[in-house]
Parts: sequence; structure tokens; C-alpha cells
Amino acid sequence: MKLQRDLFLGFVKIHILYHASQEEVSGVWLSTELKRHGYAISPGTLYPTLRKLEKDSYLTSSGRVEQGHRRIYYRTTARGKKALEKARHQAHELIDEIEEWE
Repeated sequence: MKLQRDLFLGFVKIHILYHASQEEVSGVWLSTELKRHGYAISPGTLYPTLRKLEKDSYLTSSGRVEQGHRRIYYRTTARGKKALEKARHQAHELIDEIEEWE
């Protein structure tokens, strides 16, 4: 269902912004972390999502070679932090409303 996929990707993006605001994160690390939270996301979805967040200035990246492999690390930008704060506020409002729902 498209609505579920859109919601799922929204939650994934919030997770990405949160973790990248705490420390530099790689796609490999994010894949493992998202799986820990119950999101089974393929590389074919994760990496385009990361590139889109970077293109839209929510993330910035830097590449380096480690153990012979090129790794790209992501950090949340100021714009990404603002978006994360807004998402946090909206999530709290939504949770409050859902808890009132009978």
C-alpha cells in the first residue's frame, strides 16, 4: 500500500536525521541500526534516500577509504536539524492526539 510505504519512508528519514545529528553515520551502519528498529530497508531504498536528503541539504557527506573500501559518512546539516526538531514537535502532537483517541 502506497500510504504505508510513504509513512515508512518518513519514519526512516527521521531516524536517519536523528542518528546523523548525533554522530557521523555510514549507510552500512544505518542499515544495521534501522533493522534494529524493525525497518527492513534494502540498499536500493536506503542509498537513494541518503542521496536525496543530501541533495535537499538535510545531510552533508564526506568520503574516506577504510580497510580498502570507500565509505561515505553523513551528518545532519543545520537545515536537517531544523526539520528534525519540527518532526519531533509534530510527532509529540500526533502521539498526544492518538492517546486521546478511543
